[in-house]
Amino acid sequence: MPGLFLANFSWAGGSAETLDATHASVRAVAALQSIVTPEIMKWQDVLGTAVGIDGVGQPHLVVYVENNQVSPGAVALALRVLNIPARVEPTERIVAYRSNPHGGGGTSHTALQTPPIQLGTSGGWRNDLANGYCCGGTLGSLISVNGVQYIMSNYHVFESDIVPGGNGIVATDGSPVIQPGLIDVGCNASRAQNVGALHKLSSLPSSNVDVSIAQTDAGMVRTDGAILEIGTISASTVAAFLSQPVKKSGRTTGLSRSSINGLNVTISVQYENECAGGVAFTKTFTNQIVIANSGSSFLNSGDSGSLMVEDVATNPRAVGLLYAGSSTIAVANSIGEVLLFVGNKLNGTATMVGN
Repeated sequence: MPGLFLANFSWAGGSAETLDATHASVRAVAALQSIVTPEIMKWQDVLGTAVGIDGVGQPHLVVYVENNQVSPGAVALALRVLNIPARVEPTERIVAYRSNPHGGGGTSHTALQTPPIQLGTSGGWRNDLANGYCCGGTLGSLISVNGVQYIMSNYHVFESDIVPGGNGIVATDGSPVIQPGLIDVGCNASRAQNVGALHKLSSLPSSNVDVSIAQTDAGMVRTDGAILEIGTISASTVAAFLSQPVKKSGRTTGLSRSSINGLNVTISVQYENECAGGVAFTKTFTNQIVIANSGSSFLNSGDSGSLMVEDVATNPRAVGLLYAGSSTIAVANSIGEVLLFVGNKLNGTATMVGN
């Protein structure tokens, strides 16, 4: 492991206050994280770092390491030798949860809906098939910019086909977005329905968010932004905090619940250049949110694009935009950063459609 030394770093004990990014204990761990992360991310098989919580609910540093026979133990030893107070969490390589090429479904989140549709449903780019597979994700939520409504999902769900490759085309402005996605209609787009037109944002690889949008087709999407099994949401948003209960509605795992266990996350995520294609790039994100995802029960392939909201019964506020994960953690962009990016791209203010 490369050389690094840190000694006598400490932070104040926790309290009953909300452990968000403004809390003194969270900020203290984040300060440690900012010092060590640039070096730690150079170590073999280190995937990221986060401000997490320990067994007694206090903030501490977490280092995510690819789970194999050697690296988790080697990284833990190096951290001890270098006097860095951190916990190693083994996980698989973090991937963008673009699709489930083999399909799935049969649930209400994959079925063809009678328009106007609710969101939290299977969907994607109409031509998202190549190399013998078809792909898709989740039409997550509804936003408004300059009085126009857009379906919001991920870059890698709507527009990551960037090479002619296996299908001879690339994603372009105005391309149809469908419901359900190709993965739930036997790869035959004629069995799905057009619900929007792609508005390319090209958020990756240059920005810190994985987002794309499609302008809604008239009469095809509920104008109140209702999400399957969640209903209407709030037009307001809320910042993430440690141990925050959250839920989401997505194509593969439907309505699922979990809690936030990492803030200020630096994480590397791998992206493909088309459906079942080659590696396009590996993106290192900062200031992300990590959610517990044991056994991929909260987020799984095909759930990309789902909106993560606070776990309350009525008009929940958006917390983040889900896009990647492993069998132990899920990763989301902060909703505030997502909306700011979209608004800037469209020369307006982006807001959630809700009450």
